[in-house]
Amino acid sequence: MRRNQAAGKGRQSLPVVHPHAAAIDVGATMHMAAVGPDRTDEPVRSFGTFTADLHRLADWFEVHGVTSVVMESTGVYWIPIFEILQDRGLEVFLVNARDAKQVPGRKTDVNDAQWLQRLHAYGLLRASFQPKAEIAELRAYLRQRERLLEYAASHIQHMQKALTEMNLQLHHVVSDITGATGLRIIRAILAGERDPGVLATLRDIRCHSRSETIEKALTGHYHRAEHLFALEQALALYDTYQHKVAACDQRIEAVLKALSPRKPDPSTVPAPRRRMSRQPNEPSFDLRGALYTVLGQDLTRIDGIGPSLALKLVAECGTDLAAWPSAKHFTSWLCLAPGNKISGGKVLSSRTRRSGSRAAALLRLAAVTVGKTETALGAFYRRLSTRIGKAKAVTATARKIAVLFYNALRHGMDYADPGASYYEERYRKRVIDNLHRRARALGFVLQEVAVDASVGAVS
Repeated sequence: MRRNQAAGKGRQSLPVVHPHAAAIDVGATMHMAAVGPDRTDEPVRSFGTFTADLHRLADWFEVHGVTSVVMESTGVYWIPIFEILQDRGLEVFLVNARDAKQVPGRKTDVNDAQWLQRLHAYGLLRASFQPKAEIAELRAYLRQRERLLEYAASHIQHMQKALTEMNLQLHHVVSDITGATGLRIIRAILAGERDPGVLATLRDIRCHSRSETIEKALTGHYHRAEHLFALEQALALYDTYQHKVAACDQRIEAVLKALSPRKPDPSTVPAPRRRMSRQPNEPSFDLRGALYTVLGQDLTRIDGIGPSLALKLVAECGTDLAAWPSAKHFTSWLCLAPGNKISGGKVLSSRTRRSGSRAAALLRLAAVTVGKTETALGAFYRRLSTRIGKAKAVTATARKIAVLFYNALRHGMDYADPGASYYEERYRKRVIDNLHRRARALGFVLQEVAVDASVGAVS
């Protein structure tokens, strides 16, 4: 009894951060809204999800003097009510369900709404990152573009299947059937050409396979109409998605121009630090120049980050990263920093949290790529992969790239790669200095040993 009274006194002593707080338990067909119990005799009400119902919900909040609303990010159902409340001038907090769900006994819609309202009133919930409207628009276009490319990839497989059914081994002699050589040959086949020799002459000069090999691969069975029909349909759908991707590219370019603080000047874009070939499925316009005009920084100087990856990171995180006070906050948000659990002075766990962040996934891909290069980041990845395994090395390297990305955008850092040899020599010196320090602590003196790497002699 005394314990319950003490708990009640402690709860009442918490300072109220948001006195005019409300909460919404978001659902697909119904939203449960809650205001403070001192506001009305009916502090919890249910509303539908039609537009008229959402406006009635916003009116109900305004009648009871609500200025701040919290809701969980449930699928995409939160987006309409979030935008309506923002247009009404209310401060809307979108929070991660993980921060509030670990509470037993509150698993009804009414209790969830009331619990969210109480937590928000005491300032115990953190708002999730929400980019500006222009960045959100850019992100939507990029995600739509990724979906279109995924759909197009499935039709490439359909084309390969139709060619295999006709015993045309084109995809075995051409690395990409949607390249210059592959599409020329497929379009010629659908136009009625059946002579393998004539089809082989459509080979692009950059194709590695010889004309004779391509001619053998194109000797097959053309008399089955259903296979040709399937090939025609797959190619038509592939072309349709390519046109849609081109439309997305136009929208993306327009948003980047709107974000540019000045008129683009190609002469001001610095020369690339390394040779950069155009990646498959990359936007058709000068992406590197457009990003430099928007950011004033060349993010491609960071090893592992190309123009496409830089654009995706900007679309996910913004152009200034002002939402994170430091690089440590940024890497923690990405779930690339250790999630330490300490009790009684003992580290129970330091695993990184699971995350569905697209930015974190992109940085991990960049870490895998940079691990194959002769750079300082590549040497760092290889050293860790031999010591703690590749999975942890990917996470650690991704964190380093994230810190460089943060410093470039937030503080205008110009990254210059010192090279793998510099990193390895610096690491060797650090190891030797640590050995000397330990030896002095034990009362020993270590003698310097010079190693000739060319002959393996020790002097």
